[in-house]
Amino acid sequence: MARFVPAVTLVALLGMGAAANGEEVPRIREQIDSLKVHLAGKRVGLLTNPTGVDDQYRMIADELVADPAITLVSFFAPEHGLRGDHQAGGGDTDYTDSVTGLPVYSLYGSRKSPEPEQLAAIDVLVFDIQDIGTRFYTFVWTMAAAMEACAENNTPFIVFDRPNPIGLDRVEGPPIPFNGGLVGPLWEGQPFGVPTRHGMTAGEIATLVNNEWLTTKADLAVVPVPRYSRTTTFAETGYPWVLPSPNMPTQETALVYPATGVFEGVNMSEGRGTTRPFETIGAPFVNGVEWANALNARSLPGVRFRATWFQPAFDDHAGQRCGGVQLHVTDPATFEPVRTGIEMVKTVCELYPDDVTLSSWSSTISGIPNFPTEVKAKSYEELEATWTERLAQFEVLRTRNMIYGGTQTAWAVQ
Repeated sequence: MARFVPAVTLVALLGMGAAANGEEVPRIREQIDSLKVHLAGKRVGLLTNPTGVDDQYRMIADELVADPAITLVSFFAPEHGLRGDHQAGGGDTDYTDSVTGLPVYSLYGSRKSPEPEQLAAIDVLVFDIQDIGTRFYTFVWTMAAAMEACAENNTPFIVFDRPNPIGLDRVEGPPIPFNGGLVGPLWEGQPFGVPTRHGMTAGEIATLVNNEWLTTKADLAVVPVPRYSRTTTFAETGYPWVLPSPNMPTQETALVYPATGVFEGVNMSEGRGTTRPFETIGAPFVNGVEWANALNARSLPGVRFRATWFQPAFDDHAGQRCGGVQLHVTDPATFEPVRTGIEMVKTVCELYPDDVTLSSWSSTISGIPNFPTEVKAKSYEELEATWTERLAQFEVLRTRNMIYGGTQTAWAVQ
């Protein structure tokens, strides 16, 4: 079960969040210092990637290596690798980290979780990766699989939590059950899973999975973001942004990803190979002006569509001139990414019925069974009605596993 102690413990430990010279200590510095206290004297494994940095953009891994009270034994790497140098679907081999000389064990590809002998060499496994708040982004499911392995091997598991860049105040989309991959929950038997936009941090996801779905409970602790609430924006936390994967360059990309990720299952470019992946969508058969006009006529909240032409350097339609649209989110507070993505697919299918092809992967990404047929036959409102009850069930689990409330709070592991 997750373990927490009240904010006063964090305050006492870290001197009220103020430095000796009276300057405010960055929240993430408070959090790092709290983590180091609990790692002192331990052999540590670290599941991280380039997002695991401090307020000066230095990898926290380097600080742990330099701390004589902590023994960093090994790294575990998710999709894209420890240093983020692999494109989508890459980073599935073990190697030695050239910076620290420590072994790096891949948790992407044939191995989804740490092996017993790898866990036997450490006293605790720490997860520190910036998530982006979308169910089909693989990092939190790598985390959950690693936590399950730790539970089965009696290895404590700590989540160094980070803010959700698209917010904690809203959930959207169909909660999907087990699908056997890294784009959804990994446990069979539950009647529903996690929605497209889950409105949780990685630490809260870990808490929910451990409390609700794991048969063998992990010895889980979360080092939360100090003074964070469900209405705190990413910018307000002062946390650094480092692209979590090669095609997630900005927070704006993260905001539209729950909308346009579904185009990975459509025979169109989702903008990979451009400077605006997932914000730019198109194909050689698309007339950008025609599609933009059709989308803007739907008056979707918080977003406008601009006609554009682009030539991807790699991935789908590489080297070909594509017509399409760029999403411009005009009001993040009213923007509905799941609805927007579905309406985008519907309109492009209506305009180019002989050219657009939807694969079965679009069903997995969207969370809507038989999506290629359903998206053409039903309105968004009809589709939404099919998951309303499951979303309400998820909201019950989400609420009872929240770490952060409606007002700013601070917690620390014990």
